Amino acid sequence: MMTALPAAGDTMPDIAMGTPDGGTVKPSDFKGKKLVVFFYPKDNTPGCTTEAKDFTALKSDFDAAGVELLGVSKDSAKKHQNFIAKHDLTTALATDAEENGLSDALGIWTEKKMYGKAFMGMVRTTYLIDADGKIAKVWNKVKVKGHAEEVLAAAKAL
Repeated sequence: MMTALPAAGDTMPDIAMGTPDGGTVKPSDFKGKKLVVFFYPKDNTPGCTTEAKDFTALKSDFDAAGVELLGVSKDSAKKHQNFIAKHDLTTALATDAEENGLSDALGIWTEKKMYGKAFMGMVRTTYLIDADGKIAKVWNKVKVKGHAEEVLAAAKAL
């Protein structure tokens, strides 16, 4: 029997992830602040690059609204460093490379199929977390165009 995926009103699982500088970060590090965690499949791919750049372009608006941003994929710290440098990203990124990591706990690291082949992959998903660490809103299977703006509007309304 499959466990229900975390939804609005649930507490965000508090699992540590790596940062590009070799440190760690977990959702509870942002307690007392609103947080947007956007999970994406892979650095330097078209959709993921657009999404990260869109959040970066709106970072000052998120800052003004008192909202922190955190982008998460399974890519290594080194790949994140290159991604940040190549695209002048100002949003924080984290590596959820560990087995049983945050994306596993959220049920968004899952089997996908493309061209008849099955593989494990990240489902592009965004979570808006309130200052108490509760999930306020979830966007599943995100379409990138206009997404960062939609998340900003929801964050401002929180």
